[in-house]
Amino acid sequence: MATVTDLVSNQIAHRIHLVRGHKVMLDADLAALYNVDTRVLVQAVKRNFRRFPADFMFQLSEEEWVALRSQIVTSKGRGGRRYAPYVFTEHGALMLSSVLNSDTAAEVGILVVRTFVELREMLSTHKELAAKFEVLEQKIGSHDQAIAGLIDAIRQLMATPAQNQRSIGFIATDAASGKTKK
Repeated sequence: MATVTDLVSNQIAHRIHLVRGHKVMLDADLAALYNVDTRVLVQAVKRNFRRFPADFMFQLSEEEWVALRSQIVTSKGRGGRRYAPYVFTEHGALMLSSVLNSDTAAEVGILVVRTFVELREMLSTHKELAAKFEVLEQKIGSHDQAIAGLIDAIRQLMATPAQNQRSIGFIATDAASGKTKK
């Protein structure tokens, strides 16, 4: 049976995207988790801008936002965003919980960090498995070549030898003419 924490952690994991080689969350997703409006979250960030260096938070380019929007199927309907969203790395999401300064923000901040850590652990496990599969594929490849060689050798042994045209036994020849006698 899944706990509430597991469900929230699963929701958080689905909101983490890969942008510019960083695992990030959108400002709107974090605002929903922290139970504040996106504009309130962005205002809090702007008031504390020095706490959010480029490796904690950055604003998406228009191309990145269009690409991400198509991946997450976000509507471009009326009243949409007027600017590209900010995205926050694990450290930025944690810093947000201190900037927003509420009990909900503190609890959610901890869950966000734990989710990022779980994802990192899962990725390292997958990398280890991928490396093991690569070694196994190499072994199988060399084994396949050895097995193919054995099969060829067995086939050669099983093949019937070509019939020798010479008869076995003594053949008498006429000494004067050099022809064989029957």
